[in-house]
Amino acid sequence: MEDYQEKIRQLSLAQNRIDGLYYQVARKLGVKDNTLALLYALDDGQPHSQKQLCEEWLIPKTTINTIVKELAAEGFLLLIIEEHTREKRICLTPKGRRYASSLLSPVYRMEQEALRRTLQEHGSAFIEANAAFARNLKESFDRFFARPADPEDSGEQKADPEKDGK
Repeated sequence: MEDYQEKIRQLSLAQNRIDGLYYQVARKLGVKDNTLALLYALDDGQPHSQKQLCEEWLIPKTTINTIVKELAAEGFLLLIIEEHTREKRICLTPKGRRYASSLLSPVYRMEQEALRRTLQEHGSAFIEANAAFARNLKESFDRFFARPADPEDSGEQKADPEKDGK
């Protein structure tokens, strides 16, 4: 049987390295990593709610709120009030699109080069497999955290009545 834990460790290391690379790129571009992630998310040209951004990009709500306020104050974002809800949709202004493009254009070029080389080596199944693993991992985590806590899962010792003299 394959050593799944070693393979998971390799995947985790690779993902951590990818996350770290984006962090380094953001710093070299002079922005916070979550600011870069938000601009990346908004660069698809569609308005997004803060809730949607939090869920899809796994950025805490307070962090998104802070970044949105900062970027809106600089004229990079437009907040659109939705009818029948307190939720606001966020989109880039023309100034924001130019700013995002100035930061993201080199990132996109680097990503495309890396993806082109990876697809040459591994084919398009690489993307499908990564998406499937992310989906399956989320489902596993969701199931685990939805059930009642089990002391064995947390590494805690179960009480042993014989050892406790009961």
